[in-house]
Amino acid sequence: MPLFRTRLATQTEDAALVSFEAPALEETAAPVVPEDESGFADLVRRHQGMVYGVAWHFLRNAAEAEELSQEVFLALYRHRAKIVSAEHLAAWLRQVASRKCLDRRRRPAMQELPAEVSAPAAETADPWISQKLQSLVAELAPHPRLVIILRYQQDMTPEEIARATGFPLATVKSHLRRSLARLRQQWNDAGAPA
Repeated sequence: MPLFRTRLATQTEDAALVSFEAPALEETAAPVVPEDESGFADLVRRHQGMVYGVAWHFLRNAAEAEELSQEVFLALYRHRAKIVSAEHLAAWLRQVASRKCLDRRRRPAMQELPAEVSAPAAETADPWISQKLQSLVAELAPHPRLVIILRYQQDMTPEEIARATGFPLATVKSHLRRSLARLRQQWNDAGAPA
């Protein structure tokens, strides 16, 4: 028992020091999104693949995906002071990219753009399967397609998707269930390998 009391006393002393020093640390902490050009460019390089991936898989057009990605990072620069942590930054980028994808899809000019056939370079065992699956996902309605992309391309949980898109959690789960059932049915109807 004395060892436990010693640890408890040490932890209490450490906690007192941490709470006393915390305000000083907060004042000197560097911002999550740097204001200088080189620091911001480095941050863009670290996150551009994720933002572009969401945009490309949703829009299926490289030029539109690049433009949307630029809009997302421009919005980040404008709102950089509101980002409080690296986790918040990643969630914020996904949320803005998702919402801009949905907004972009509503534009009449976007409805007329042909879907591109080739995807960004990816290592897959069978390119035909990957291309066929991407074309089936591209046929989904915009909201279910975004949910599928965020779940399986960005590996987000349904809860994270709900926060990023603003959809209720039950709607996210419903989109996932119905979209997967539809994709499975279309895959089987196309005679694709199981």
